[in-house]
Amino acid sequence: MRVIDLTQTITEKMPVYPGTEGPKLQPVSTCEKDGFRETLLTMYSHTGTHMDAPAHIFAGRPTLDAMDAGCFVGKGLVIDCREFGEGQEIPLDKIRATGTLAEEADFLLFLTGWSRWWGSEAYFGTYPVLSREACQFLIATGKKGVGLDVIGLDPIADTELTRHHQVLAHDMVIVENMTNLEEAYDVSRGGLFTLAVLPMKYENADGAPVRAVAMMEE
Repeated sequence: MRVIDLTQTITEKMPVYPGTEGPKLQPVSTCEKDGFRETLLTMYSHTGTHMDAPAHIFAGRPTLDAMDAGCFVGKGLVIDCREFGEGQEIPLDKIRATGTLAEEADFLLFLTGWSRWWGSEAYFGTYPVLSREACQFLIATGKKGVGLDVIGLDPIADTELTRHHQVLAHDMVIVENMTNLEEAYDVSRGGLFTLAVLPMKYENADGAPVRAVAMMEE
């Protein structure tokens, strides 16, 4: 089985959403001094490759810790959207072009190629986003979630978080800041594979870092 890591590494110098603080990784014990190594992690719940819960937007809706673990594993499909440029919308037709695969998948992952800007100011630019019609397809077909290799489902200028409201109202999850989607696309030959996006489990989780992996037979 081939396992492809779709997760950005958490570092103190990593990009974070504008207005939030970066993570801190503070060594508190060392092998030399204490006989073991331990690190104090301080970070926001939406750091790095992370998952948004319905409770991220809607009070009283499910938090990640309250959701069944099966909500985070299923059939994934990467849709190659690298032809769309800055600020362009990814239309519903791009999803429909995959035929029945998009219908069968539990998670749709949108490859824009934007992860190449990770660590630079360009990452916070006008990245491609899903159209409202494409988001409606996710809802209509009962997807468990959607994943992207950009910092958010909405344009960074959309402070109303329009698409977040649209999608999270239906209790699916959003995975942002993914990476290596091009490898998953190439290895799977544009087909379905097993996806696991497992969030850190803490109480009342409005969001959490995930370790996202694609698993496929070679």
